[in-house]
Amino acid sequence: MAGIEGALKDAMAIGGALGAALVDSASGMALGTLGEAAGLDLQLAAAGATDVVRAQQRATERMGLDGEVPEDILTTLTRQYHLVRPLTSPGGQGLFLYLVLDRARANLAMARHQAQRIDADLVM
Repeated sequence: MAGIEGALKDAMAIGGALGAALVDSASGMALGTLGEAAGLDLQLAAAGATDVVRAQQRATERMGLDGEVPEDILTTLTRQYHLVRPLTSPGGQGLFLYLVLDRARANLAMARHQAQRIDADLVM
């Protein structure tokens, strides 16, 4: 079982991780950040990712997929993956994990698996 600091440390242990944030979906505020992705302000990126999470939730509702929750939202850039995982564990509801991964070093399947584990282990 991990709190915010432990969850962020676990996220940074993922191969290729450059930065991680635990974000409140309602406010867009990062509850904690760790790491540095070159040229990326994790606080600002977390706020921007909040807009993406909200848009995905609206799209899911409009498509009539009520009750369906996205496991991951992925943005692929030339040199990075930006992985957003809305948390579903009792300790993480209303939060999401935001990961920035080096595309050349990250194994996306393993990163998704680790993010799922972090979600399951989070205790607030």
